[in-house]
Amino acid sequence: MHLKPVIAMLFFTASMSLLSQVAPAAKEGGWPFVVGAAFSDFSTDMFSKHMQGPTVWADWNPNRGPSFLRGFGVEAEGRDLDSGQPQGQQLRQVTAGGGPIYTWRYSRNFHPYGKFLFDYGAMDHIKDPRLPSSYTADKWVIYACGGGAEYRAWRKVWIRADYEYQFWKVELFPSNGFLNPQGFSVGVSYDFSHPRPR
Repeated sequence: MHLKPVIAMLFFTASMSLLSQVAPAAKEGGWPFVVGAAFSDFSTDMFSKHMQGPTVWADWNPNRGPSFLRGFGVEAEGRDLDSGQPQGQQLRQVTAGGGPIYTWRYSRNFHPYGKFLFDYGAMDHIKDPRLPSSYTADKWVIYACGGGAEYRAWRKVWIRADYEYQFWKVELFPSNGFLNPQGFSVGVSYDFSHPRPR
């Protein structure tokens, strides 16, 4: 008869130890958005030249829903490459669009990610004698895949390093029908949603 109260007391103390933390280690909340800006250096896949310019982005990362969807979000991105033009050429590449992004919450301060974007791309350049006389600008729907990592620098401020590879369907240039600009961006972002340590 004395064994039952002892077993009951053991279960009671075990359950109390599971509830001993009264304050969470981190607080999840706020708006599920990230906004950022970066400096980009890209190979344009034209004239064998790199060009530079600003990049901006905004990510929507819902922090609620089924567990298997955690980490998935949507990114909107814009880039304007108009610095470092090839000698004797007037070239500019502009892209804007968006698509899905997956962020792996590897640790509290380091987040690798991958993305696939559907962009609207525009290219301006001076007249080339090999092309029709009026051909100095064109616009396409392009595709881009890439990835990178974010590192927490201070509270909700993150440093981002990004790589992107683009597919431009341009029938007038290379024999395979594609231009493939690619390059790196390094910048900073502010995360409105990541939990803050308490």
